[in-house]
Amino acid sequence: MSGIVRPFIVTLLAALASGCTAEPAPPAAPPARRHVVLITIDTLRADRVGAYGGAARTPAIDALAREGARFDRAYATAPITLTSHASLMTGRYPPGHGGRHNGMRVSLEPRTLADAFARAGYATGGFVGAFPLDRRFGLIKGFAHYGDQMPRDDRGRIANDRPGRAVVDDALAWVAGKRSERIFLWVHLFEPHAPYGRPGAGGTALARYDADIAEADAQIARLLTGLGFDRARTLFVVAGDHGEAFGEHGEVSHSVFTYDTTLRIPLVFSGAGIAGGQASADPVSIVDVAPTIAAIAGLGPFDADGQAILRPEGGSFVPVTSGDRALYAESFAPMLDFGWAPLRAMRRGRWKYIAAPKPELYDVQRDPGETQNVISSQPTAAADLARQVEAISGAALPARSAPEDREARARLQALGYAGGRGDGGGERPDPKDRRELAAQIARVASGELQGSALEGALREILRADPANPQASLRLGYVLMESGRCRDAIPRFNAAIGAGVPGADAYLGLAGCQTAAKNLVAATRTLTAAQAIEPENAVVSANLGLVLSDSGQPGAAIPHLQRALSLDPDLHQGRFGLALAYARAGRRAEAERETRELLRRLPPTAPQRPEVERLLASLR
Repeated sequence: MSGIVRPFIVTLLAALASGCTAEPAPPAAPPARRHVVLITIDTLRADRVGAYGGAARTPAIDALAREGARFDRAYATAPITLTSHASLMTGRYPPGHGGRHNGMRVSLEPRTLADAFARAGYATGGFVGAFPLDRRFGLIKGFAHYGDQMPRDDRGRIANDRPGRAVVDDALAWVAGKRSERIFLWVHLFEPHAPYGRPGAGGTALARYDADIAEADAQIARLLTGLGFDRARTLFVVAGDHGEAFGEHGEVSHSVFTYDTTLRIPLVFSGAGIAGGQASADPVSIVDVAPTIAAIAGLGPFDADGQAILRPEGGSFVPVTSGDRALYAESFAPMLDFGWAPLRAMRRGRWKYIAAPKPELYDVQRDPGETQNVISSQPTAAADLARQVEAISGAALPARSAPEDREARARLQALGYAGGRGDGGGERPDPKDRRELAAQIARVASGELQGSALEGALREILRADPANPQASLRLGYVLMESGRCRDAIPRFNAAIGAGVPGADAYLGLAGCQTAAKNLVAATRTLTAAQAIEPENAVVSANLGLVLSDSGQPGAAIPHLQRALSLDPDLHQGRFGLALAYARAGRRAEAERETRELLRRLPPTAPQRPEVERLLASLR
């Protein structure tokens, strides 16, 4: 600052001394930016946010919008978490970064925002709330620290998401050790993603969705307070990754269709150098985020499909008038999950075109809800946009078009993604002709259905699609958990026979076999599961437990040891190891593992009395 201010003062004093009027000062430069904080909120519809006229309570986002620039017509490149985040981080449309669906690794070739900040000397930290953004999928590039560790669910498996409070705690702990450095921080919150709140607690899905949005906003407030960054020297960016459907166009949830219900997102820039109270109605894309942040932070040119949507003016940054831009979006989920046709979309001016077996064209100025397909009356506009779509992406994908990691595919399927049905060749159906089936599958995957409603929905899916392996798997667990293992076993076998990825079907089948005291069959099933997922600690632990219970504690011990080497906090596995040692007459080792388990268990853990009884029996 001294290099700018001092010459100005000297010039002013000299002018006053001579009795002359000083020349007008040049516009002040925006304040130097020390930190950049990027916050992404999963599954966040723009029209539910307070600053956009929505009903959800979002005071933290609203305040950032009032103090900065709000973009009212911002769109994702895909209604899919990884794909859209990859576009945000690289500034590229999906064909340019390769992450066309959850579970597909993002190419290491494009430069990422984190990479650019790291090269500029910033400390870079990313903290995510869900498995689709796990480091294995490539968005770790450029981050010195990447917080993606998930907790365990009630079955002892690694969960697929974590609360926003845990993400913010993780981020604040990292920042505490970086106070002397310039920081680029990315925080991803998963709260608005289904299931919303606690589905069994009552209230409509939309009301619980709004409550989840309010919780995400509360965590943003916690983050901003905990960071304590100088607002005048920190750039804050808040973006949704995609929207959510509640029956519009017959869609439930997201990922299949490319209507604006699931593509329109909130986008806010606030803090250092951003003029407050601005709202832009020009259409922009999530690919514009990276080049805009890079421009404001002074990182130099950022090679991207997007463009900077804020420009310097009068000492601050104001929205750019974007003109007649063409913006692309897509969803290959219909093809990769169900074997249906993919959807690709292009908007320009008043028109939005969707490439599909039955193509669609909407006048989004007159018909923002995309309810009237006018393609028959506007063939020229449709043909022009169809050519632009094809210039960016065809309807086919490279050979590597689905998650290759079986465990990753299984975890994504638990969140309702990556069904992996692919297509068996031939003509693919238009997703519009399968919307009822897609909606039913989405209701099941969302976690919104419980009890008999869930069972009924799964049976309906299997009537329409008897070979659906995920429906068989989920129905198997519904039946097992209600004590109907005799009916569950055929469902688990059907899922296994259909090649469902991961070990969950084997674990369910083994659970039923164990309940029937058929430990020989359970051992065979778990051995097969271990061959499929050798790094799965839960599989190894269950195999050890079954062997120990069948009178083979010596054979059980290596499997239990392996489980704990993979996951030292698998408490059921450690209890099983202590018990196997005791059964094998190795009391000292049994006592050691029991004491270690008590050390690791929380003081209020309900398992403590049973563990203490085991320890007492070993003395």
